[in-house]
Amino acid sequence: MSEYDARGKVNRALLICVDDYRTLRPLPAVKDNARELERALLAPGTDLFTKGEVVTCRPQEPWEVEQALDTVVQEARGLLLVYFSGHGRVGRDGGNLQLMVGASERRHKTVSWQDTVLSYLDNARADRIVIVLECCYAGNGSEAFHSCRNPTSLLMAAQPNRRIFSGEEPTGGSVFTRALVQTLERGIPGKRFVTFEDLVRDLREQLAGERTPMGDVWQPRSAKHNTVDDVILSFATPEDRPPTPLRIRLRRWLKSYFRHWPRLLLILAIVFVPATTGVVLLHLANGEAPCPPALELRLLTAPEAEPALRQAAFDYEMSQANTRPLSGEGDLPDGCRRAQITVYSAAKDQVAQGFAAADRWQGEAHGTGKGRPGDQGIDPLHRPGPQPDIWIPESTADYYEARRGMPATGSPATLHYSAPVAYTPLVVGIPARRRLDDVEPAGASWQELLTGTDSTHHDLKLLRPSPVLSGTGLLHTIGLYLAHDGSGTATGAPDLTLARHAEERLAAPGSQYAGSTELLCSLRPDTDAAGSVDRTKSAPLVSEKSLADYNLGRATGSCPALDAPLPLRDRYVAYYPANVPALDHPLVRVDWQGATDATPRQAAVAGFAQWLRARDGGQRTLTAQGYRGVRDSGPRQGSPLLDSRADVSPLASTIPFTADPGQVSRVLDGYDKAQRSSQVLILMDASTSMADGGKLPIALSAAGRAVELVGARHTYGLWTFPDRAHPEDRDAVRELVPLGSADPAPGKAALARIAGSPDGGLVDHGAAMEEALTRAVRKMKTSSATNKAIVLILDQDDGAGAGRAAGVERTLSALVKEGPRVPLLVLAMGRSGCDTFALQQLAGASHGQCVPSGPQAVDTLAGRIASIGTATKGDR
Repeated sequence: MSEYDARGKVNRALLICVDDYRTLRPLPAVKDNARELERALLAPGTDLFTKGEVVTCRPQEPWEVEQALDTVVQEARGLLLVYFSGHGRVGRDGGNLQLMVGASERRHKTVSWQDTVLSYLDNARADRIVIVLECCYAGNGSEAFHSCRNPTSLLMAAQPNRRIFSGEEPTGGSVFTRALVQTLERGIPGKRFVTFEDLVRDLREQLAGERTPMGDVWQPRSAKHNTVDDVILSFATPEDRPPTPLRIRLRRWLKSYFRHWPRLLLILAIVFVPATTGVVLLHLANGEAPCPPALELRLLTAPEAEPALRQAAFDYEMSQANTRPLSGEGDLPDGCRRAQITVYSAAKDQVAQGFAAADRWQGEAHGTGKGRPGDQGIDPLHRPGPQPDIWIPESTADYYEARRGMPATGSPATLHYSAPVAYTPLVVGIPARRRLDDVEPAGASWQELLTGTDSTHHDLKLLRPSPVLSGTGLLHTIGLYLAHDGSGTATGAPDLTLARHAEERLAAPGSQYAGSTELLCSLRPDTDAAGSVDRTKSAPLVSEKSLADYNLGRATGSCPALDAPLPLRDRYVAYYPANVPALDHPLVRVDWQGATDATPRQAAVAGFAQWLRARDGGQRTLTAQGYRGVRDSGPRQGSPLLDSRADVSPLASTIPFTADPGQVSRVLDGYDKAQRSSQVLILMDASTSMADGGKLPIALSAAGRAVELVGARHTYGLWTFPDRAHPEDRDAVRELVPLGSADPAPGKAALARIAGSPDGGLVDHGAAMEEALTRAVRKMKTSSATNKAIVLILDQDDGAGAGRAAGVERTLSALVKEGPRVPLLVLAMGRSGCDTFALQQLAGASHGQCVPSGPQAVDTLAGRIASIGTATKGDR
């Protein structure tokens, strides 16, 4: 896993500590928290924040918190750390977390976690945000947290629905903060530094023997959003610590030096007023900011490549290529960054939609779009993020597909394709204990791989990321179709019979994935989601890099890094299909019509592109991340691919992409024709509890993605429950779009109405999930569609009180098990997620899957939905 190092950047830490309350119980243990934590953050061993970058706030009124947040949000460019210690309150349903300040009463003068804190942090320009909540019910902050747009890590002092303060801890801070300070100051044995995930693990160990005031085991919780890499929070270590790099020490010295210039020049001005007036004014104007603002570039990529490119962007920002003065740049001081790069990601279909509607994308960036804030859940243009200056897709095929969807004329975006920046071959992962006999791993034909994994031999299930959502899935499909007969990718159009045969060998409905990393995460031994496939009988079609990360125990999708590589029994061996091109990651410059800074922006992109391809620049970073270089046929020294436990073949060749746009189009058409008709019924919880904790935008986003995936032969229906017209009728549902519709427009319009209505179109009544689901299952059982599924999006089953019909659970369970099979795909956003027995039992019995709410939940669910109709011969 890559680690983000913020040293030398403009960092800020905001410590909000409230110990003195007017109407609530005082918290004497909190009084020392700010001083102790500030001391730890500024300690030489921590080596991250410098004097002036740590701000303490002891608010009595809510506006003081808002003012402090506004200041640090505007100033921070590297790491922004926000810490709160004080009282916390939640509503009766466990949502709507409120942070209490000195003047707070039980329901008044509070600071909303969702509407205030997260809203301010959404506007931050910092590369990374880390939040620490030490208050009662801190664990309840995780739901709304997943609506954040920036790369954010959240540490919660305890699990949901727990009070934590006794108020009687000894002097020196609260129990939690004392443990936090100890880890930051002393480091962790065997670690060169302390990352966010290291800190979470160490705090759990330190607090394992502690109890909350209610007698519960004390278990700190954590969550991450929009990032899978880690953040360094301290460079303290019990071992010998390497010195701070010279470039960072010089930059800090320059900042400190220039901070004292105004005072020095004022003295000189008093003595030499006539001669120094101009000089004084010049230096006073620039005393606090010797470096001018860097030009911000926005880099859009695929979720799988985001962590590696984040690391590459950081290395470039700190490199001499971006900080040394160049001729023609005026008086830019040495050591100042010319450009800073914001890296973000989106699924392939979202990016294609963005470029297809580039005029709206640009309009929203300029503030002239027509969208409303409530539309963020259902408008696809809110999902790719801001309009990019650089796009690095997984392969040239993704670029061809995006170009195909753009209008021939009139688009404000122009895509300038350039050479690849890194390669990673495509592989088929075979369980280590079931290696294929007489098949050469480094160059097997697809025919050999298909035969060696069929029912006559190993009977392995082939799992592929969705070609609709993933560049890896698309390129695997191109290779499978065009290289199936062993003749390579230069043969032209795929044979439809071969395409259908290939699709028949792939997994059944409900088992496709949004990307390589998410697929492999579902196969990790420590992952046991409802409806998951048997990892010992699965063969994932992924990339070499992602398979190596999996085997080596690195962070994979939403799965965190392990302490050691996986044992041999749990690993997959990489088999390389012959004549299949590698992912080539081309760099595409995106120019936008009307841009006033087009020339310097193009120059900045060119500089970054040149550094990315340089052997001692970006190639070194990308090699360390597990990619192959653009000038090397195999991995270089320092590559994790050379570790024997990665179970890849460094000698396997890297095949460049040679298919033309016409071939890519024909493969996509062949893929579409190889699918069978499918039908999806979207059943969405519309009770008022969906408005709490930021759940409604996630639900709308998930439903919107499902609607976008329909087509001429892939129909849908959209129901909500409970029914506004009949709230007391537990079996009643509101049919917003009748089952069988092939037009996504009615579904999008219905979701837009929910997003735009003042009350969210929600019903103030309990959502009886089992009754509504029973009606949906009965409806789908009578559908004539060959492949079908129900997509259930809910907060929780809050209709389980008085009035539930006797035996409804047994009726639903029996109905789900009856033929014909209707997989149930669930997005569960309640506090229990997928841990409830009912959801686990229903998802497993229907051969579906339950997806808990989280950063990847919407994409994960979309991958399952995209697979409905891909299999034609059962489950295999």
